[in-house]
Amino acid sequence: MNLKNIHNVYFVGIGGVGMSAIARYFASNGKKVAGYDKTPSQITLDLEDLGVEIHFEDALKNIPISFLKKEKTLVIYTPAVPKNHTELNYFLDNNFTVLKRSEILGKITETTFCLAVAGTHGKTTTSSILGHIMAEVNATSFLGGIAENYNSNLILGEDKVSVVEADEFDRSFLKLSPNIACVTSMDADHLDIYGDSDALDESFIEFTNKVSDTLIIAKGLPLNGLTYAVNEDADYKAFNLKIESGKYIFDVKTPSSEIKNIEFHLPGQHNVMNALAALAMADVYGISLENIKQSLSTFKGVKRRFSYKIKTEDFVLIDDYAHHPTEINAVESSVREMYPNEKVLVVFQPHLFSRTKDFIDDFALALSKFDEVLLLDIYPAREEPIDGVNSEWLLNKLTLKNKKLTKKNNLVKDIKNSSAKVVTMLGAGDIGVMINEVTSQLLKTTEDEV
Repeated sequence: MNLKNIHNVYFVGIGGVGMSAIARYFASNGKKVAGYDKTPSQITLDLEDLGVEIHFEDALKNIPISFLKKEKTLVIYTPAVPKNHTELNYFLDNNFTVLKRSEILGKITETTFCLAVAGTHGKTTTSSILGHIMAEVNATSFLGGIAENYNSNLILGEDKVSVVEADEFDRSFLKLSPNIACVTSMDADHLDIYGDSDALDESFIEFTNKVSDTLIIAKGLPLNGLTYAVNEDADYKAFNLKIESGKYIFDVKTPSSEIKNIEFHLPGQHNVMNALAALAMADVYGISLENIKQSLSTFKGVKRRFSYKIKTEDFVLIDDYAHHPTEINAVESSVREMYPNEKVLVVFQPHLFSRTKDFIDDFALALSKFDEVLLLDIYPAREEPIDGVNSEWLLNKLTLKNKKLTKKNNLVKDIKNSSAKVVTMLGAGDIGVMINEVTSQLLKTTEDEV
């Protein structure tokens, strides 16, 4: 398939973060782009501003006529779309060229020098930091989140160097051809896909075998490559960490050099690890350490990754995508580091019945570290309910005293009734949409009180 001969690109599930980055790429390269998604969002609004036609009802009548010419149309879909999807099945039954998101990402990047970031946690932030650094050489970066510096999940450059987030979900990362890659973590996840953690580990090993040049790994992972770590010996080591005026300052030792007083504004030592992974990849590629240092100091973060929605002397509201126990622990640790003497409330929306069931005890341990918990119903995403798996089951396993179930329409009232100065809203479901309404209502309350 020669992408230059494709005129039309149609997306089934265009509103996903990964899908929309590819839609932006094709739209920016002069292709005619259209697609379907389940619900409108800020992402779909932004795509429509680029001239992309989008509809929200699964019906053949909504597909623009020009996209029904199969010799000129490429169809891309996300595995999150149900198997009985009318439009997707029409394209499959009529022999259109139909590819998964991971397959087209592999096609786009196979002729580039590809830097791929893999790992069950940290890959979106790490790839966004790396994309920011690699903008110096006009790399094109496909991200799994909205980078604040660019207000986009695509950093559009040339077609010589690419940065990609290598997603283990559905074994997508095995479609890539990475030259330099890193693996940030290998915690058990997506067991609905893999069955057990051994199968997940095997998939990561298979991915690392595809790396043609250099593999970089978080120290302690069962892989062979250059290692990175904070405050312990590794090929790339961050040390002398200090927090000054709300930012980190630290030094880094590389295999051949050392650089001092790197400034980095994201909270939490896990984010220092993410910055260190990006530094190592860029260093191996050949970006100078001084230029890397400059880029790290100007990186603003990723939306929904410890994003401050309200930050005043009296109240703080933080939004984060954390939906796995390891990620929840990282947020809690970061909050305690930044606000060591404050009461912290967590609002959590579990994501997937299967993930809740697989990690119920780990979720309970992580959430119980907060001072107070508000628990929303499980967000089902692509799944049907599992008998007995619900938020009440999780709530009963929490060991802290201040805990309760809440509903979306009661959430603002429950937050107001808490004495916590710091509130974190966590989850990968529609809590990411709810946060905006919660923010505006809490800000309005503050203004009314003043």
